[in-house]
Amino acid sequence: MKKIFVAFTFLVFAAIPQLALAQQGTIRGNIIDEGLGEPLIGVSVLVKETQTGAVTDLDGAFEIKLAPGTYSLVASFISFNKVEISGVEVKPGEVTLLSDIKMGEATEELESVVVSAKAIRTTEAALMTVKRNAANVIDGISASTFRKIGDSDAASAIKRVTGVSIEGGKYVYIRGLGDRYTKTVLNGVDIPGLDPDRNSIQMDIFPTNVVDNIIVSKSFTSNLPADFTGGVVDIETKDFPEEKTFKVSISGGYNPSMHFNSNYLRVNGSGTDFLGFDNGYRDIPTGGSTDIPQYAQVVGNPDGPRGQEYQRILRDFNPTMGGYRDRSLMDMSLGLSYGNQVAVGNDNKLGYNLALTYSNETTFFQDAEYNLFGKPSDAGEYELTPLETQIGDYGVNNVLLGGMAGVAYKTGLSKFKLNLLRLQNGESKVGQFDFESTNVGTVYGANQYNIEYSERSLTNILLSGEHKLGPTNDWELNWKVSPTRSVINDPDVRILRFRDTNNSISTEVGLPERIWRNLEEDNVVGKVDVIKNYTFRDSPAKFGFGTSYTYKQRDFLIQSFQFPMGDNNNTDPFNGDPNDVFTEDRLFSADHVNGIRYDPLFLPNNPNEYNASINNLGVYVNTEITPWEKLKAIIGVRMEKYQQYYTGKNQTATIVYDNEKVLDDTDFFPTLNLIYDLGEIQNLRFSYSRTIARPSFKEMSYAEILDPISGRTFVGGLFEERTNGGADVLWDGNLQSTRVHNLDARWEMFPKRGEIFSASLFHKRFADPIEMVQFLSDPGSFQPRNVGDGQVTGVELEVRKSLDIITPAAENFFFNANLTFTQSSIQMSESELRSRELSAREGEEISSTRDMAGQAPYIINTGLAYENWESGWEAGVYYNVQGSTLSYIGFANRTDTYTVPFHSLNLNINKSFGADDRFQTGLKVTNLLNDKKEEVFRSYNAADQIFTSLSPGTEISIKLGYTF
Repeated sequence: MKKIFVAFTFLVFAAIPQLALAQQGTIRGNIIDEGLGEPLIGVSVLVKETQTGAVTDLDGAFEIKLAPGTYSLVASFISFNKVEISGVEVKPGEVTLLSDIKMGEATEELESVVVSAKAIRTTEAALMTVKRNAANVIDGISASTFRKIGDSDAASAIKRVTGVSIEGGKYVYIRGLGDRYTKTVLNGVDIPGLDPDRNSIQMDIFPTNVVDNIIVSKSFTSNLPADFTGGVVDIETKDFPEEKTFKVSISGGYNPSMHFNSNYLRVNGSGTDFLGFDNGYRDIPTGGSTDIPQYAQVVGNPDGPRGQEYQRILRDFNPTMGGYRDRSLMDMSLGLSYGNQVAVGNDNKLGYNLALTYSNETTFFQDAEYNLFGKPSDAGEYELTPLETQIGDYGVNNVLLGGMAGVAYKTGLSKFKLNLLRLQNGESKVGQFDFESTNVGTVYGANQYNIEYSERSLTNILLSGEHKLGPTNDWELNWKVSPTRSVINDPDVRILRFRDTNNSISTEVGLPERIWRNLEEDNVVGKVDVIKNYTFRDSPAKFGFGTSYTYKQRDFLIQSFQFPMGDNNNTDPFNGDPNDVFTEDRLFSADHVNGIRYDPLFLPNNPNEYNASINNLGVYVNTEITPWEKLKAIIGVRMEKYQQYYTGKNQTATIVYDNEKVLDDTDFFPTLNLIYDLGEIQNLRFSYSRTIARPSFKEMSYAEILDPISGRTFVGGLFEERTNGGADVLWDGNLQSTRVHNLDARWEMFPKRGEIFSASLFHKRFADPIEMVQFLSDPGSFQPRNVGDGQVTGVELEVRKSLDIITPAAENFFFNANLTFTQSSIQMSESELRSRELSAREGEEISSTRDMAGQAPYIINTGLAYENWESGWEAGVYYNVQGSTLSYIGFANRTDTYTVPFHSLNLNINKSFGADDRFQTGLKVTNLLNDKKEEVFRSYNAADQIFTSLSPGTEISIKLGYTF
């Protein structure tokens, strides 16, 4: 008994400190230099009531544990004014956050600043400080703004940024420039997205609750990659959550035109489609081998070993060639995030984040159109004539399963981060269209059936470190290593057309086709940055240098099969059922040698099989100085040695590349940024830089990639195109990089915390820009080509202001507007100009210049928001539109295509309630105007004709969330 009593006493006394600690609360905050917007290291933060405190680390962060109560803190640092924060309430077991405490340099008139704790609980002001003090022209959006506008993912949020638009709900365009001129990076490192042919990653995969902020750099500095024109979007994830967070959310979306629609098209898939991948159900019958029998080899001996193998392969093709009508389901998504930071030892910290997301979205486009029109041969006729028309319905089921995990370890002067990102995406498309093709005056009609599945995955690892070095911490060393693996599989893409006159299958409308596509890409990025802080003419200055290396390697393969019908059209006509075509009695066999057979189009030569790689070594140096009072100069130069290799061949195998260097760019990219201080709240900026835009892997290839739904084909840039029996060269296959000169000027004013007025001018000159041109000899095909030199001139305007200027009662209402207007022109190449002149209509004057493809003439983002943190209400109405933009370049009788402005009006309403606002509800209505997304053909004195027309409808989404 005595031993039990002693043990119990020991446990009680051992637990007393833990119980006392458990009753304590925590104050966390971070302190920044008001003048530079950078964290201050070594600031002393003292609690007046207890005379205890802490010192800020390399992030300017501090943490103090105290008994429950109300306290005043004093932050002091040599040569800076003291800051006193009063009324800081500490609750047992909870974290009180004091974000972005600003300290200004000491003055004789002002010795201390007293603020209340409530006044500084925001990160929008920190972003404005970064913006005001940044070396280059930047814009951005912070986590606090995510909460205000109620956007759950980064794609929805970033379109509020000046000059930014979102294409397809996922991809970022800056200043109206297309994907070629926009780059997305994650925590400062370039990673490929689920579509490796894009420079920008899908923004909708990042839940906003794991994002600290999104910074858009619009002017170049030498530490950034040189393939920079419109801008670089940097998604910065949280590393040390301010407090423990565990959030679960569920949302559902209903679109009256798409969901619970009994006409929706679907097809039975694999048992794992709901997780975003195929379980082998759609595997290729050949096993991927190219050593397979062909019809000419087995027709004389169908019972031989090769004949039996041929028949086995033929019968292993899935006989399903068309979908069926069924009721569609509504959209749904689930999200979970968890994060915290804990003390390790006396001074070190460990932070961690985990985010899981799952979405299952269904879209159904009715009366979708994909058409091709051309100019009549008679120059006196103006109205465009149809070459191909396609109108019908198609359903899409898109599943995204994503996970992101991050861990960070911080000592007083070092920080290490490890981020893991895994994305799995599966998309099923099923279509049914009325198709018409015009050939030499004869119209061929058909019923078209499509089945398509695309499976994509991405795995990324990012390991990074930040270190303060030297006796006075005046050296900074940052390093990052990031490998990525991307895989895309399109297994068993199926296309079938029946002639609408007699349900026959013929070459006039195309034989049935089955396609297997596979892409595997490995990407490794490493970079090191070194910064030395010093003094120049009694002002703070920086000297920086560093290096980066990128290696990319891609294997690409398309294996396509065509199916000649034999005598089936005559002896046993089809009944119009697409799933009755590949029945057993119709197939090739010893008794039916003239039955349906397969023809492997990828044998003996396959231009759609290639291997490509990239080596890119970058080295840079820059300095940031203040040569004269109020003028800051950031000067730098970057060198990149870029080499691209290709292994592949053209369709006839007359041109064969064996790991040959197809692009060799070694170049220098100078940059100059000047900032003139017009006062405490105003800046005047000027920048010049030279940058580059390079062709992608598939553009620098012989690949021919079909989009089965639209029927359009991408043609690699290495293909030549000639006319007049080869005498006239329309394109020589010599695709080159685009060099760009960039000029920017901006005036900006920050009247109050979180507010801004700015006006910007920019001018860009393009040498050999790459644009998508219609391939004359193959209707519906488009090829990347260098066109004539071009230029873009534009202006940007931004205002973000509380409506308290009207009446104090409107202080919770905020008006946001950012406008971008541009004018672009391209000096046409000789061949393009000649083709336009030869195909001109009577009375049409042909200029030697035209609009630049992909460049929007204007972008308008505006909104009115209401926020009341005390009541938990947040609401906003937001409008976005992009002007009509040239998308594809016409050639000869093919005319240009333009986008039609899409007027997007969206409503967000959010309400937080319950203890500590742990419950969150949200209502979001997108496309209130029920506008269509369209592209049209345009020609002189002719009515616009539809190139693409889709009706996305109006969607209502409801979101529920709970934070534990």
